[in-house]
Amino acid sequence: MDAPTADGVELPWLGPPVDARPLLAPELAELCRMLRALPAADWRAPAVPGWTVRDLAAHLLGDLQGRLGHDLEGRPLARVRAPGESLEAWIHRANQEWIDAHADLAPSALVDALERAAPRVVARFRRADPRAPAVAVSWAGADPAPAWLDCARELTEYWTHRQQIRHAVGRPTDPEPAVLAVVLDTLFRALPHTLRDHRAPAGSQLGVRVPGPAGGVWTVTATGRGWSLAPPPTGRPAATVEWDAETAWRLCTRSVDPATALARARVTGDRTLAAAAARIVSIVH
Repeated sequence: MDAPTADGVELPWLGPPVDARPLLAPELAELCRMLRALPAADWRAPAVPGWTVRDLAAHLLGDLQGRLGHDLEGRPLARVRAPGESLEAWIHRANQEWIDAHADLAPSALVDALERAAPRVVARFRRADPRAPAVAVSWAGADPAPAWLDCARELTEYWTHRQQIRHAVGRPTDPEPAVLAVVLDTLFRALPHTLRDHRAPAGSQLGVRVPGPAGGVWTVTATGRGWSLAPPPTGRPAATVEWDAETAWRLCTRSVDPATALARARVTGDRTLAAAAARIVSIVH
């Protein structure tokens, strides 16, 4: 694993940095606009297993307040990981405790609080050095993560939850491609970590392709020390996998399971390697 340098975190196997900062403010503004317009009944609609639209909005507020380091009254947040508690269990527990503690907050008050917190969080990300050490991104295997990845991860969180709310109230995924392109580029930074236990000769490559205006191509290469999204040597990939954009983001966020995603994929070459790539998870799961 690459270590932080005197100037910042250098993790070349994650590929070139993504600058998600310009997209944070409009994404959060669109989220608030959508929530503000929802009729009362929609706030009770199931959004994700165990959570309604209202719960998901409260969770997003908890994420923002966590970034600010204090609760709605300005008191410091004390989210302490219990001895022996896994990262995933701690995050899920903290999320549920926040939602339960704010169960009486009216939808309009939730949106008000989101609108107050969002610009402050955006400003913090804008001020941060993109290469500075930041919060770990466990699903990418980056601890500490460079600030650019931490910021991009937050964009994927806001965008994904907005789509889950859209689906809950009967709307399709937002078709606007510019944000989805950055979301997908971020989600696929999990590929080296996904393949960490898959052995292949050094120089072996896997190509992942998503066609369309939001798509791209990601080539991950076995290096002998792991897998890397750094610019690969020329050569033919051992396997290529093509997913449509909708399947791709749903797979990475586990609203589509790997077997279903693989059945939808266009695969050439080594299907075992392709199946390993289909186990990608780009969220805390």
